[in-house]
Amino acid sequence: MRTDDLDYDLPPGLIAQTAAEPRDSARLLVHDRGSGAVRHRHFRDLLDELRPDDLVVLNDTRVLPVRVRARRETGGAAEVLLLEPRPDGSWEALARPARRLRDGETVTAGDLAITIERHLDEGRVLVRPRTAGTVPVEAGTVPIEAVLERVGEMPLPPYIHEQPADPQRYQTVYARHPGSAAAPTAGLHFTPRLLDDLRAHHEVVEVTLGVGLDTFRPVTEADLDDHPMHSEAYAVTQPAADAIDAARDADRRIVAVGTTTVRVLETVWGGPTRGPLEGRTRLLIEPGHRFTAVGALVTNFHLPRSTLLALVMAFAGVEETRRLYRTAVEGKYRFYSFGDAMLLL
Repeated sequence: MRTDDLDYDLPPGLIAQTAAEPRDSARLLVHDRGSGAVRHRHFRDLLDELRPDDLVVLNDTRVLPVRVRARRETGGAAEVLLLEPRPDGSWEALARPARRLRDGETVTAGDLAITIERHLDEGRVLVRPRTAGTVPVEAGTVPIEAVLERVGEMPLPPYIHEQPADPQRYQTVYARHPGSAAAPTAGLHFTPRLLDDLRAHHEVVEVTLGVGLDTFRPVTEADLDDHPMHSEAYAVTQPAADAIDAARDADRRIVAVGTTTVRVLETVWGGPTRGPLEGRTRLLIEPGHRFTAVGALVTNFHLPRSTLLALVMAFAGVEETRRLYRTAVEGKYRFYSFGDAMLLL
């Protein structure tokens, strides 16, 4: 696929800066792939569009406030964005000012100290967080989640210019497993009541995929196949896998909430036999992909020149996706992380 095919025109005023209130008041553009029909609804109407025997799959990852505004030993300002932990307790991160920060230098924010261990490729650094200057955060005495809740900020995308008054607005109501640097934004529209109604009328299971910032990184290569696809950790519990297997055996439709959920499902169930229920995925889904697990998709409107848009085009069709995005622009839908949603049936 040519990356130019992932471009589209979007008036800047349609980029949502705040989340809908209440969450389920966001608009929902419904597209029936069989008939081509388009319906304009609200997210609170989601259940009316589902079949009684649909299995709905959510990504229950939890975003950590991993953006840390710190102070250098020289007194200057620094910023560290923690991306993903390694087994030895270090973290891959982005840091600013990247070129001035030296290997071995420590920056501090409150009771959190972060040592720059070494510079990696693509502007990343390897860091080690500590509390009270000496105790490694990962030692168990002070969980890093608790420290980050005190000193960190939510890692909002750069097109959102202000932190929300309530940081939980960049968190799904069903978030459980900490480990993401970005939210699975399609799930932000669920309220506790809507989620309860969904569980009362449909079978719902959860999978986990830690969302990295590379999910939103624009594709810079001319050909999408040349894009170095990022790796993300995923996990599926045995009960969830059994429910998905049973739904597939019964030819029931599986509804994925979010592109991150799609990546898990198509990674594990994309081959002739079921893949590992835990691991890392580098799956790039683009037009031509044969979906073997996902039958319907709830998703937000994505950035141009992104792998997420390529995934939507693979599911709905390239020209059909372009038509839907033009319809959304003409209808003044709100775009990106805090924006409105689509349901592709």
